[in-house]
Amino acid sequence: MNLTLFDLDGTLLPTDSDHAFGDFVIGLGWTDGEAYGRRNDEFFVQYQEGRLDIAAYIDFCTAPWRGRSPAEQATASARFVDEVARPALHTSALDLVRQHREAGDLLAIVTATNEFVTRPIADLFGVPELIATELERDAEGRVTGAIRGVPAFRDGKIVRVQQWLAAQGRTLADFERCTFYSDSTNDLPLLEHVSHPVATNPGPALRAIALQRGWPILNLFQ
Repeated sequence: MNLTLFDLDGTLLPTDSDHAFGDFVIGLGWTDGEAYGRRNDEFFVQYQEGRLDIAAYIDFCTAPWRGRSPAEQATASARFVDEVARPALHTSALDLVRQHREAGDLLAIVTATNEFVTRPIADLFGVPELIATELERDAEGRVTGAIRGVPAFRDGKIVRVQQWLAAQGRTLADFERCTFYSDSTNDLPLLEHVSHPVATNPGPALRAIALQRGWPILNLFQ
Protein backbone atom coordinates (compact mmCIF):
# COMPACT_ATOMS: atom_id res chain seq x y z
CA MET A 1 0.00 0.00 0.00
CA ASN A 2 1.08 3.55 -0.75
CA LEU A 3 0.38 6.56 1.47
CA THR A 4 -0.94 9.77 -0.07
CA LEU A 5 -1.33 12.97 1.92
CA PHE A 6 -3.01 16.16 0.75
CA ASP A 7 -2.79 19.67 2.08
CA LEU A 8 -6.19 21.36 1.71
CA ASP A 9 -6.16 25.13 1.29
CA GLY A 10 -4.53 26.21 -1.94
CA THR A 11 -3.87 22.57 -2.80
CA LEU A 12 -7.21 20.77 -3.15
CA LEU A 13 -9.14 24.03 -2.82
CA PRO A 14 -8.31 27.16 -4.84
CA THR A 15 -9.11 29.23 -1.76
CA ASP A 16 -8.14 29.31 1.92
CA SER A 17 -11.05 27.87 3.91
CA ASP A 18 -9.80 29.38 7.19
CA HIS A 19 -9.70 32.92 5.82
CA ALA A 20 -12.94 32.36 3.91
CA PHE A 21 -14.75 31.21 7.05
CA GLY A 22 -13.68 34.46 8.70
CA ASP A 23 -15.30 36.40 5.87
CA PHE A 24 -18.36 34.16 6.21
CA VAL A 25 -18.93 34.91 9.90
CA ILE A 26 -18.63 38.60 9.11
CA GLY A 27 -21.47 38.08 6.65
CA LEU A 28 -23.49 36.41 9.40
CA GLY A 29 -23.09 39.54 11.52
CA TRP A 30 -21.35 37.61 14.28
CA THR A 31 -18.42 40.03 14.54
CA ASP A 32 -17.31 43.55 13.70
CA GLY A 33 -16.82 43.40 9.95
CA GLU A 34 -14.20 46.09 9.45
CA ALA A 35 -11.93 45.36 12.42
CA TYR A 36 -12.25 41.57 12.18
CA GLY A 37 -11.77 41.55 8.44
CA ARG A 38 -8.62 43.67 8.71
CA ARG A 39 -7.15 41.40 11.41
CA ASN A 40 -8.13 38.29 9.44
CA ASP A 41 -6.24 39.64 6.44
CA GLU A 42 -3.22 40.39 8.63
CA PHE A 43 -3.11 36.82 9.94
CA PHE A 44 -3.41 35.50 6.38
CA VAL A 45 -0.40 37.55 5.28
CA GLN A 46 1.54 36.24 8.28
CA TYR A 47 0.68 32.68 7.22
CA GLN A 48 1.82 33.33 3.66
CA GLU A 49 5.08 34.79 4.94
CA GLY A 50 5.71 31.83 7.25
CA ARG A 51 5.47 33.77 10.52
CA LEU A 52 1.99 32.89 11.78
CA ASP A 53 1.45 32.49 15.53
CA ILE A 54 -1.09 29.71 15.15
CA ALA A 55 -2.17 29.76 18.82
CA ALA A 56 -3.03 33.45 18.54
CA TYR A 57 -4.82 32.82 15.27
CA ILE A 58 -6.94 29.99 16.65
CA ASP A 59 -8.05 32.17 19.56
CA PHE A 60 -8.91 34.94 17.08
CA CYS A 61 -10.68 32.90 14.41
CA THR A 62 -12.87 30.91 16.81
CA ALA A 63 -13.92 33.94 18.87
CA PRO A 64 -16.91 34.96 16.71
CA TRP A 65 -18.61 31.57 16.87
CA ARG A 66 -17.40 29.57 19.85
CA GLY A 67 -19.95 31.19 22.18
CA ARG A 68 -22.82 30.37 19.84
CA SER A 69 -25.16 27.47 20.50
CA PRO A 70 -24.38 24.07 18.96
CA ALA A 71 -27.40 24.49 16.67
CA GLU A 72 -26.14 27.88 15.44
CA GLN A 73 -22.66 26.47 14.88
CA ALA A 74 -24.02 23.50 12.93
CA THR A 75 -26.21 25.71 10.77
CA ALA A 76 -23.31 28.05 10.02
CA SER A 77 -21.05 25.14 9.12
CA ALA A 78 -23.64 23.65 6.76
CA ARG A 79 -24.23 27.01 5.10
CA PHE A 80 -20.51 27.59 4.68
CA VAL A 81 -20.12 24.23 2.96
CA ASP A 82 -23.06 24.84 0.62
CA GLU A 83 -22.37 28.50 -0.13
CA VAL A 84 -18.57 28.65 -0.12
CA ALA A 85 -16.75 25.30 -0.02
CA ARG A 86 -18.82 23.20 -2.42
CA PRO A 87 -18.84 25.87 -5.18
CA ALA A 88 -15.04 26.07 -4.88
CA LEU A 89 -14.52 22.38 -5.71
CA HIS A 90 -12.69 21.66 -8.96
CA THR A 91 -13.10 18.44 -10.91
CA SER A 92 -9.32 18.26 -11.27
CA ALA A 93 -8.84 18.08 -7.48
CA LEU A 94 -11.69 15.60 -7.00
CA ASP A 95 -10.21 13.43 -9.76
CA LEU A 96 -6.75 13.50 -8.17
CA VAL A 97 -8.14 12.21 -4.88
CA ARG A 98 -10.28 9.64 -6.68
CA GLN A 99 -7.31 8.30 -8.65
CA HIS A 100 -5.31 7.68 -5.47
CA ARG A 101 -8.33 6.14 -3.77
CA GLU A 102 -8.95 3.78 -6.67
CA ALA A 103 -5.26 2.84 -6.64
CA GLY A 104 -5.79 1.57 -3.09
CA ASP A 105 -3.67 4.23 -1.37
CA LEU A 106 -4.15 5.12 2.27
CA LEU A 107 -5.35 8.73 2.13
CA ALA A 108 -5.41 11.63 4.56
CA ILE A 109 -5.94 15.36 4.36
CA VAL A 110 -3.36 17.16 6.53
CA THR A 111 -4.27 20.79 7.17
CA ALA A 112 -3.41 23.55 9.61
CA THR A 113 -7.00 24.77 9.46
CA ASN A 114 -9.10 23.65 12.42
CA GLU A 115 -11.33 20.61 12.27
CA PHE A 116 -14.57 22.58 12.75
CA VAL A 117 -14.03 24.22 9.36
CA THR A 118 -12.38 21.34 7.53
CA ARG A 119 -14.21 18.17 8.61
CA PRO A 120 -17.18 18.75 6.27
CA ILE A 121 -14.81 19.79 3.46
CA ALA A 122 -12.84 16.55 3.81
CA ASP A 123 -16.19 14.77 3.53
CA LEU A 124 -16.79 16.52 0.20
CA PHE A 125 -13.61 14.90 -1.08
CA GLY A 126 -14.60 11.52 0.35
CA VAL A 127 -11.53 11.41 2.62
CA PRO A 128 -12.47 10.12 6.08
CA GLU A 129 -8.98 10.60 7.52
CA LEU A 130 -8.54 14.25 8.47
CA ILE A 131 -5.45 15.45 10.32
CA ALA A 132 -6.34 19.04 11.22
CA THR A 133 -5.54 21.44 14.03
CA GLU A 134 -7.79 20.27 16.86
CA LEU A 135 -9.67 22.63 19.13
CA GLU A 136 -9.58 22.35 22.90
CA ARG A 137 -13.00 21.90 24.48
CA ASP A 138 -14.12 22.33 28.08
CA ALA A 139 -16.01 19.77 30.17
CA GLU A 140 -19.28 20.79 28.48
CA GLY A 141 -17.78 20.36 25.00
CA ARG A 142 -17.47 24.08 24.28
CA VAL A 143 -14.53 25.37 22.24
CA THR A 144 -12.18 27.38 24.46
CA GLY A 145 -10.06 29.15 21.86
CA ALA A 146 -6.96 27.06 22.59
CA ILE A 147 -5.39 24.23 20.60
CA ARG A 148 -5.63 20.61 21.73
CA GLY A 149 -2.39 18.75 21.26
CA VAL A 150 0.06 19.52 18.47
CA PRO A 151 -1.27 21.81 15.74
CA ALA A 152 -1.06 20.38 12.21
CA PHE A 153 1.17 23.24 11.17
CA ARG A 154 4.71 23.27 9.78
CA ASP A 155 6.79 20.63 11.70
CA GLY A 156 3.63 19.72 13.58
CA LYS A 157 2.31 18.06 10.44
CA ILE A 158 5.08 15.49 10.68
CA VAL A 159 4.29 14.85 14.35
CA ARG A 160 0.56 14.50 13.70
CA VAL A 161 1.06 12.16 10.73
CA GLN A 162 3.41 10.01 12.81
CA GLN A 163 0.89 9.92 15.67
CA TRP A 164 -1.91 8.94 13.30
CA LEU A 165 0.15 6.13 11.76
CA ALA A 166 1.42 4.94 15.15
CA ALA A 167 -2.18 4.51 16.30
CA GLN A 168 -2.52 1.99 13.46
CA GLY A 169 0.77 0.28 14.27
CA ARG A 170 2.44 1.82 11.23
CA THR A 171 5.27 4.19 10.32
CA LEU A 172 6.14 6.00 7.10
CA ALA A 173 8.76 3.33 6.47
CA ASP A 174 5.99 0.74 6.08
CA PHE A 175 4.88 2.30 2.78
CA GLU A 176 6.61 1.77 -0.54
CA ARG A 177 5.68 5.29 -1.64
CA CYS A 178 4.68 8.29 0.48
CA THR A 179 3.32 11.25 -1.50
CA PHE A 180 2.42 14.68 -0.18
CA TYR A 181 0.70 17.35 -2.28
CA SER A 182 1.06 20.95 -1.05
CA ASP A 183 1.11 24.51 -2.33
CA SER A 184 2.92 26.18 0.57
CA THR A 185 6.43 26.65 1.89
CA ASN A 186 4.87 26.26 5.35
CA ASP A 187 4.71 22.58 4.43
CA LEU A 188 8.38 22.20 3.58
CA PRO A 189 9.03 20.02 6.67
CA LEU A 190 6.56 17.36 5.54
CA LEU A 191 7.40 17.77 1.85
CA GLU A 192 11.03 17.03 2.73
CA HIS A 193 10.02 14.12 4.96
CA VAL A 194 8.10 12.03 2.40
CA SER A 195 9.54 10.06 -0.49
CA HIS A 196 7.47 11.82 -3.17
CA PRO A 197 6.79 15.55 -2.59
CA VAL A 198 4.58 17.27 -5.18
CA ALA A 199 4.45 21.06 -5.35
CA THR A 200 0.80 21.65 -6.15
CA ASN A 201 -0.40 25.04 -7.39
CA PRO A 202 2.78 26.40 -5.79
CA GLY A 203 3.49 30.03 -5.11
CA PRO A 204 6.72 31.52 -6.44
CA ALA A 205 8.81 30.49 -3.42
CA LEU A 206 7.76 26.83 -3.43
CA ARG A 207 7.92 26.68 -7.23
CA ALA A 208 11.55 27.85 -7.10
CA ILE A 209 12.40 25.22 -4.50
CA ALA A 210 10.64 22.50 -6.49
CA LEU A 211 12.52 23.43 -9.66
CA GLN A 212 15.83 23.47 -7.78
CA ARG A 213 15.22 20.07 -6.22
CA GLY A 214 13.56 18.41 -9.19
CA TRP A 215 10.21 17.92 -7.47
CA PRO A 216 7.15 17.45 -9.67
CA ILE A 217 4.97 20.54 -10.09
CA LEU A 218 1.22 20.04 -10.50
CA ASN A 219 -1.19 22.84 -11.40
CA LEU A 220 -4.77 21.78 -10.70
CA PHE A 221 -6.53 25.08 -11.23
CA GLN A 222 -5.31 26.32 -14.61
